[in-house]
Amino acid sequence: MKRTAHALWKGSLKEGEGKITTQSKVLNNSEYSFNSRFGDGKSTNPDELLAAAHSGCFAMALSSILGEAGYTADYLDVTATITMDVEKLDLTESHLTLKAKIPNIGIDKFKEYANTAKDNCPVSKALSINITMDAQLE
Repeated sequence: MKRTAHALWKGSLKEGEGKITTQSKVLNNSEYSFNSRFGDGKSTNPDELLAAAHSGCFAMALSSILGEAGYTADYLDVTATITMDVEKLDLTESHLTLKAKIPNIGIDKFKEYANTAKDNCPVSKALSINITMDAQLE
């Protein structure tokens, strides 16, 4: 299986602008810019898209692990925060924050399954940055 996305950039780094389109067209010529990445611009940016991919992938991986163990979550509320060292232009960390409601699961199993998903979801495995997590069972 392959998935694609297309980016078109015009102009210089700071004054230019780009558009991103995904294969599904959920993003269709969605704007991105220097200001949306390093300032307070209102369009998207690669780091935000990576955070979206990581939070979604992690939630699906954890749901799969839970299902294999006989659990179904009422919800898995996941936020991924991507951190960039702007001086070095290096992505340094993805921090996952999980709030979950899973009937009849113990805290030890919950943490075990969450850590397994954190370490093994495809996006986590593709990243070469530090991945941390706070997981709360509600």
